[in-house]
Amino acid sequence: MSNLTNILPSIDECSVIDDSEVSITLVADENIDYFKGHFPQASILPGVVQLDWAIHYAREHLAIADSAVRNLEVLKFQEVITPNMKVTLLLTLKSAHKFTFKYISTKGTHASGRIVLEET
Repeated sequence: MSNLTNILPSIDECSVIDDSEVSITLVADENIDYFKGHFPQASILPGVVQLDWAIHYAREHLAIADSAVRNLEVLKFQEVITPNMKVTLLLTLKSAHKFTFKYISTKGTHASGRIVLEET
């Protein structure tokens, strides 16, 4: 897919719990480019996009290293995220190179895992 211009969700609320944890309520707007062509009969947000958003917002809100992803651990995708769905992304800093993420909504847990970054 080329010419991606609308790639981030709308942020409904962002709460910094402490230096190591943030909660971001977001809306996966139906006009996000990643929904186009991804199961046109029943659009879902690709898992790789959920990972990208977790990394993006962790870099924005947590004191993590700005380095490449080294490993994905305990990665689980349990419930799809569909257009216009409101979900909460919980990010928890474990170290300067490691954090966990969890997407939740009224439907339960959508995805969770631990992201380990390269140590520079």
